[in-house]
Amino acid sequence: MNNKVTELFNIQYPIIQAGMVWASGWRLASAVSNAGGLGLIGAGSMYPEVLREHIQKCQQATNKPFGVNVPMLYPDIDKIMDIIVEMGVKTVFTSAGNPKTWTSLLKEKGITMVHVVSSVKFALKAQEAGVDAIVAEGFEAGGHNGRDETTTMVLIPAVKEKINTPLIAAGGIGTGRAMLAAMVLGADGVQVGSRFVASPEASSHELFKQKVVEAKEGDTQLTLKELAPVRLIKNKFYHDVQEAYSNGASLEQLKELLGRARAKKGMFEGDLEEGELEIGQVSALIHDIRPAAQIVADLMREFNEARSATENL
Repeated sequence: MNNKVTELFNIQYPIIQAGMVWASGWRLASAVSNAGGLGLIGAGSMYPEVLREHIQKCQQATNKPFGVNVPMLYPDIDKIMDIIVEMGVKTVFTSAGNPKTWTSLLKEKGITMVHVVSSVKFALKAQEAGVDAIVAEGFEAGGHNGRDETTTMVLIPAVKEKINTPLIAAGGIGTGRAMLAAMVLGADGVQVGSRFVASPEASSHELFKQKVVEAKEGDTQLTLKELAPVRLIKNKFYHDVQEAYSNGASLEQLKELLGRARAKKGMFEGDLEEGELEIGQVSALIHDIRPAAQIVADLMREFNEARSATENL
């Protein structure tokens, strides 16, 4: 399948695996890349030298293209970017910051730059910064999210209407049918996160993976907008946050409640009560833990079946 996204990244399928914290290590990234998509290492939960190790191992595990996702709020971002350049990584996805900060510098090194946005306004800023592609992520997505709560179905055509940069849809995409819908709305490819969390290759804790499989419709909620909007599974920590809101908690009190390493505690260490469990609404459609290569194959099979079915309408 050839289009703007497959040509940009030199991949077989227009499927990008999201660079999720505590889930997207070298095993997952290399498995997705070997299966024909674009695997991303999630640098947001890695110290610089840990990232270096993951890049090295990914380079050993695949000869296919892969990339690194870098949240721009990362405190050691200079070191992270230096390692990415030094290790010869060809693709970087940035998020949570101004795309102008790094885009031109990294493009001068021959690196393909992609920025993740949650609105038309930020998509235009990313295009102005000169990125090679834009990920538009609806509020169905897991993890940190946009404050406007624009759904993927509305966001993708709205962004497509205003930009001419290759567009990748994210948020609520975990099936081939959803992939087809996103591309009919104007996307050139899709970024898939939550579905890949429920895979053996994801570095997330097995208890968290099982919690994702068990999730039903309505089991996640966007919260903590005052700090950084995040979609969470409704566990004890989530309910503690809601109780704090009910008691009129201040911003400082919310920060104190959140504390440090709450996401690591939940998603990586498996504390399902006190940890932060970030996952998307599409978790309600995830019913098993499946190898990453099988997920890619299933996405493409469902995509082709759905496309054939629509041709007969």
